[in-house]
Amino acid sequence: MNPALWVAKTGLDAQQVRLQVVSNNLANANTTGFKKDRAVFQDLIYQNIRQPGAQATQDTVLPSGLMLGTGVRVAATQKMHMQGNIIQTQNSLDMAIQGDGYFQILRPNGDIGYTRDGSFQIDEQGRIVTSDGMLLDPAITLPEQALSVTIGIDGTVNALEPGNTEPTNVGTIETATFINPPGLMPIGDNQFLETVSSGSPTTGTPAEENRGSILSGSLESSNVNTVEELVNLIETQRTFEMNSKSLSTADQMLQYITQNI
Repeated sequence: MNPALWVAKTGLDAQQVRLQVVSNNLANANTTGFKKDRAVFQDLIYQNIRQPGAQATQDTVLPSGLMLGTGVRVAATQKMHMQGNIIQTQNSLDMAIQGDGYFQILRPNGDIGYTRDGSFQIDEQGRIVTSDGMLLDPAITLPEQALSVTIGIDGTVNALEPGNTEPTNVGTIETATFINPPGLMPIGDNQFLETVSSGSPTTGTPAEENRGSILSGSLESSNVNTVEELVNLIETQRTFEMNSKSLSTADQMLQYITQNI
């Protein structure tokens, strides 16, 4: 294969992956707690025709070499765990984390998922759950017919029951932090799983030991900047077109050679 054809082909593949990443970001622009992705590119191995620094003569060396690149590849898709905007909802069970940390969710298979989506509800037993019915961990059960629920910045949950003048503490929400959040593995459902790259979670009380505080009656919006993503979309399209042009040009050159032999 003509080397230029292969190089252009790798460029088309890379830009198609970037298009998928940008499209996913835009699709989740209104997803609570969503963290945008970024495609990371690397150039492929080079063909060294003349090594820089090699002996040109007995007394001279080459100041620069002749090295031909073989294209590009997508090395990774990196999650950008920057804080999203805080939106007021006035729903007492909605929670946003201002700062570092993740809510812990008990998944059906027993694994712990981690999320920034604090749009919680209660199930038929009064337990705080996600919109999919997964339990908040550690589990917190609200009293039946509670008049109001108050959640403090340190995660303390107080409920006012009928006939009482003072609220009762029914539990404390714990959050988890990681030394390398981009190492978490996204699995859908607005959740992540721990990996070797993320490190083990450190759990504890919110607003302590560099953990973010909890804001009740609020939600963290997606950190996707739609204007920035639209610019990325245009840039991806133009780069794809240029790689297509390179592919077409290499093909025309091959046609010229074959037709004039």
